[in-house]
Amino acid sequence: MKKSAIRAWILYDWANSAYSTTVLAAVLPIFYAGVAAQGLSETTAASYLAYTHSIGMAMVAVISPLLGSIADLSGRKTTFLTWFALLGIVGTLGFALVGPGDWLLASALLVVTTVGFSGSLTFYDALLPDLVPSPKRDDVSAKGYAAGYIGGGILLAVNLLMIQQPHWFGMRDELAGTQLSFLTVGLWWLVFSLPLMRNVPNLPKQATGLTVGGYVRAASKRLRGTFKDIRRYPQLFRMIAAFWFYNDGINTIILMATIYGTTLGIGTSDLILALLITQFVGFPSTILLGKAATRLGSKRVLIGTLWTYVVIVLLGFGMSSALHFYILAVMVGLVQGGSQSISRTILSELMPPKRTGEFFGFVNITSKFSSIFGPFAFGLIGQITGNSRMGILSLLLFFGLGIAVVMTLNLNRGKADALRDVNDPFSSEPKPPVTA
Repeated sequence: MKKSAIRAWILYDWANSAYSTTVLAAVLPIFYAGVAAQGLSETTAASYLAYTHSIGMAMVAVISPLLGSIADLSGRKTTFLTWFALLGIVGTLGFALVGPGDWLLASALLVVTTVGFSGSLTFYDALLPDLVPSPKRDDVSAKGYAAGYIGGGILLAVNLLMIQQPHWFGMRDELAGTQLSFLTVGLWWLVFSLPLMRNVPNLPKQATGLTVGGYVRAASKRLRGTFKDIRRYPQLFRMIAAFWFYNDGINTIILMATIYGTTLGIGTSDLILALLITQFVGFPSTILLGKAATRLGSKRVLIGTLWTYVVIVLLGFGMSSALHFYILAVMVGLVQGGSQSISRTILSELMPPKRTGEFFGFVNITSKFSSIFGPFAFGLIGQITGNSRMGILSLLLFFGLGIAVVMTLNLNRGKADALRDVNDPFSSEPKPPVTA
């Protein structure tokens, strides 16, 4: 594959990370509670935002596997990515129209952007094995995540200036600055997505002569087979199971870190600065961990990052000051991108090459559903004990189970399983399961 296509693939992480950092992590939660949900109680506003996230994720979980399978059959992964990205971009631009009390519009737009953002990532991940040979996959995957950290961090810093110093940008007040930040995120996402849309070609069709309805029926049949076929790839199933556990822990840290810091009395400015630190530390460390995975082995480096998360949880339990929060932000930045990047690489290498869209769709749906347990355990234990510090300790279970399962992986056997049917990926003949 041309180097221009690989560079364009990496650049898409730079493009879409502006949404995940500015909109999802930093600005939208505060904007939703303080502006869009104006007139509602704080509890009601928080509940509406949580419900909105759940609706968007449920929609992604339902449609991703089917569309991933259609993309595999039609060879049109780039086309699907493009349409989902444009959906997310339009929704992000729409946030600029949200004013005080417009919680319903904000919720509708968040559902749209969630479907667009998460849907595009399903096809983005599935393109990796099409573009990059196995020996270079760790390095390229890491560069994608690293580009996302630096791109998202740069625009987040500018967006925070727009909000805190709106007159510098010709805006009348903080609300106008926030609305402008949404516009910049949408335009950033669009402009830096164009190289991928133009330079990463679709693949030849795996199934020809089908109508739209024919593709849907064929993909539906194939998707049903995915749930049965997963037993034929025992190492892939183990990796997916491990990913369910430790990714739930990682996502919980991402989602709950700010509110956990707030409960400990850490100021908003310190929390935001820590988020920026995580972004910029994540850039070089993700690249270095990608190179380390190539040299030392993906499994070994992944386990190392997960043990680092165990240390982060234990230190988070004893955290009592802004300085501690900064230290933890640096530690998260050191391993967050690397753990996710290496996970993507391992998953791609354990999947049948011509069914990556389908299987990444399967990972998407199952990981979305599994991701409810970490935040739920965090909140429940914290509520029962009356101490959020106890809630964070619950994450040790998720990382511990993830590490235990990863340690049982046999990557060489899993790669051989994935390549076994490369010449006949759609055979309907029953095949015996491979012994783990």
